[in-house]
Amino acid sequence: MIADAYEAFLFDLDGVLYRGAVPVPEAARSVARLRSLGKRIVFVTNNSGRTPKGVAQRLDAAGIEADPTEIETSALTTAAVLATRGVSSAFVVGEAGIVEALSDSGVDVLDGEPTEADVVVVGWDRRADYTKLRVASVLVQRGAALVATNPDGSFPADDGTKWPGAGALLAAIEATTGVRGEVIGKPNPPLLVAAHERAGGGRPLVVGDRIDTDIAGAARLGWDSMLVLTGISSRADVERADAQPTYVAADLRALFAGR
Repeated sequence: MIADAYEAFLFDLDGVLYRGAVPVPEAARSVARLRSLGKRIVFVTNNSGRTPKGVAQRLDAAGIEADPTEIETSALTTAAVLATRGVSSAFVVGEAGIVEALSDSGVDVLDGEPTEADVVVVGWDRRADYTKLRVASVLVQRGAALVATNPDGSFPADDGTKWPGAGALLAAIEATTGVRGEVIGKPNPPLLVAAHERAGGGRPLVVGDRIDTDIAGAARLGWDSMLVLTGISSRADVERADAQPTYVAADLRALFAGR
């Protein structure tokens, strides 16, 4: 079976294990079966809104056992990258996950309408408004670096519709300023590399629902991937895509095919 060939399983969350508040069928049972086989699991998400504790609670609500130490978010990786660069201040378009991660890394998160900042960090933000986008855009024009936790243009909602994601907010600032943001999350390597390290190494399989982030990210690293058709991307998308998954599956039960 497919699972036999891998030691580390890097699971995306939204669209793979749950959709909004709705658990994806067979997801909890499949993760539990991998654990029973002694496989190492890390939950890795481009969503920067939740803290690791919050993600663990969300997984628990979906019937999936998870410890915060098994979770790597784009917020954690972004904060770690910026801390190594000596960034001292940031204006954030984002929610608790990225704010807490930056603060824990020693970066001063600026409130209100600051006149300058080392960096503008853009993540998923359901309370973003015109004022916040305006302040972010002005700071970038004044010299602040522009960094995004992830490029996801959409977020899969409970009912299968798409809501604006971090990439949509980033696009507004890029269009205003003419500055291209640096993206830390998938499909770029830093997030997946951090997740693999958190898993303790071993041959990895990236499991996701988006070709443009999960599958493309695995391809850039030369890793195998499985696209599950429970979220954003469809079989038709696979046929049009440059980055191709190693496996395409209706759901996570495909990991155990043949046994």
